[in-house]
Amino acid sequence: MTRESTELKTPFVLGNGQIVKNRLFKSAMSEQLGNKEHNPTIGLANLYGTWAKGGIGLSVSGNIMIDRTALGEPKNVVLDELSDLSAFKAWAEAATINESQFWAQLNHPGKQIPNFLTKEPVAPSAISLEGGLEKGFNTPRALTEEEIEGIIAKFALSAGLAKESGFTGVQIHGAHGYLVSQFLSPRHNQRKDQWGGSLENRMRFVLRIYEAIRETVGADFPVGIKLNSADFMKGGFTEEDSMQVVQTLSKAGIDLIEVSGGTYESPSMVGHKVKASTLKREAYFLDYAEKVRKLIDTPLVVTGGFRSAAVMNDALARNVMDMVGIARPLAVEPNLPNKLLADKDAKIELRTLSTGVRAVDKMAMLDITWYEHQLERMANRKAPKENLSEWVSFAKTLTSAGMYSFRKRRA
Repeated sequence: MTRESTELKTPFVLGNGQIVKNRLFKSAMSEQLGNKEHNPTIGLANLYGTWAKGGIGLSVSGNIMIDRTALGEPKNVVLDELSDLSAFKAWAEAATINESQFWAQLNHPGKQIPNFLTKEPVAPSAISLEGGLEKGFNTPRALTEEEIEGIIAKFALSAGLAKESGFTGVQIHGAHGYLVSQFLSPRHNQRKDQWGGSLENRMRFVLRIYEAIRETVGADFPVGIKLNSADFMKGGFTEEDSMQVVQTLSKAGIDLIEVSGGTYESPSMVGHKVKASTLKREAYFLDYAEKVRKLIDTPLVVTGGFRSAAVMNDALARNVMDMVGIARPLAVEPNLPNKLLADKDAKIELRTLSTGVRAVDKMAMLDITWYEHQLERMANRKAPKENLSEWVSFAKTLTSAGMYSFRKRRA
């Protein structure tokens, strides 16, 4: 592992020796490009091949579900014993051209499953989502200890299959209110057994997942995690909690930690209620990363808000983090990494999306669906269309999946 360089173009060497050719990290985005059997479509290979050609150092897939009975979205990809590994191998092969690394993000949604996909989701405790989300998400059933052990085993199985398929690493999705995040939160995890109560108990689930994955893939295969800095909810997962979890995972040997924040109920990951001062400095979670940097040596990625090479290079120069996470900008400019690497003054501006009708904007969730349509264009070997009409995007979503499309969605 090296921390000597301070520029986007400098390679980064992980502790296990894997070399990432530059410091640009494509964070996970919802693609909705799985087929009816929840295998990757050729469109996913086209999309990630485009990003690899665009110069990205490391790409992380959109969340890949470890259990086909627990989908967060209708067109999720699932990686389990029933999967067509040839489709995953084609995806990984395309995503690793041009010396790009490609990691599989593994996830279980827990209670964050829309009610049109399941009648009875599972969670640490039988506690509903709030803030109006209870209309679209059913009250979950509390997992049994046997089921918890089964889910841990599924994470490990998926990680082993990802390695077999040619992915160069895996990332545990421990953020944004999904199952791992639910176990960590005292708001959502009110169990009285070894899986709940104290922070030590609440973090047992994620630690056991990491250990099971590590045992399956071996010491030299990278295993990372996406973790909330906090979930920004009263009685929830706090920054202090997060720092203790980070230190525990670091001691356990995790290879990379991506810092994010928020949940469906408080979506800070897409800029919801972010302070003006934070927006000005671009990165949403940089303050947290600065604190964590003093506690651990594990490589850090900060994702959320970065728009200019100058700010990215400054954060690297100040040793706040090791890699810069970017997501939505890559949906409109897949060649952005090459531009950022070639020009220290390069930057990108994302326009504010609106139909002009507030009620439609709220229902349409344009910050997710509009970008998904850009990914769909690239999957079909078309260039992104930055001037794509919000109304056209709204109509496309409505046509493709009906009103179900506008239930709360992943970010």
